[in-house]
Amino acid sequence: MNKVFRRALNLFQSYSSEEKYLRSVIESIAGRKPVNLKLYKLAIKHSSSSETDKYGRKESYERLEYLGDAYLGAIIAEYLYKKYPYKDEGFLTEIRSRLVNRESLNLLGRKLGLEKIILIDKKNGLHRHKSIYGDIMEALIGAIYLDHGFAKCKHFILHKLIEPNFNIDKIINENTNYKSQIIEWSQKNGKEVRFETGNVVEKGNFKEFEVSIFIENDFVVKGHGPNKKKAEQSAARKAYETILED
Repeated sequence: MNKVFRRALNLFQSYSSEEKYLRSVIESIAGRKPVNLKLYKLAIKHSSSSETDKYGRKESYERLEYLGDAYLGAIIAEYLYKKYPYKDEGFLTEIRSRLVNRESLNLLGRKLGLEKIILIDKKNGLHRHKSIYGDIMEALIGAIYLDHGFAKCKHFILHKLIEPNFNIDKIINENTNYKSQIIEWSQKNGKEVRFETGNVVEKGNFKEFEVSIFIENDFVVKGHGPNKKKAEQSAARKAYETILED
């Protein structure tokens, strides 16, 4: 069924109140109406809210997240490549990482109000899944790509996500190596700091690492990330902000 026919069919489609609400939220986020609403229903569904099918599988956003992650990374890579023609690959990789890391995507997902539409079992709760906002954001990108094609997906990423929400010049000038800043602070103040790796949770094709920071053997904060290095940076940023508040 091609997209033109689906759009025509949508004119006569009746939707439940929940579906109408989802359509309105997606339109406000993406800037265009969903054509294939099933994609977006899947993009917001955590496995805990799904029934097991006859093959023992639970439908969830994870496959769309995989697709969205690939396109997000590629589109940002091209954007930075063209924006900074004289910068080397190390610079481009670092800035891309700052833009699309799990923490940035989680904050963006919260800002866009994804908690209004995420389907998750109440027993699990959003607070137990610290990366779910970023996961759903990537799944929505995958859904938009399949629903509207590459060009409109690219437009969404650049003009709806990146340009309105990130000051790239500021990001470039910030020192985001929080681990080095925490170590520098500890040396300056004569404090012992320890980074301790905790749980590693399997999430489909991905892993989420947990790192705790102890200062003088006292627990301070935990951080999470798709690898140990990023989890350390996440924890170090939280610890650094805690120190500045004291």
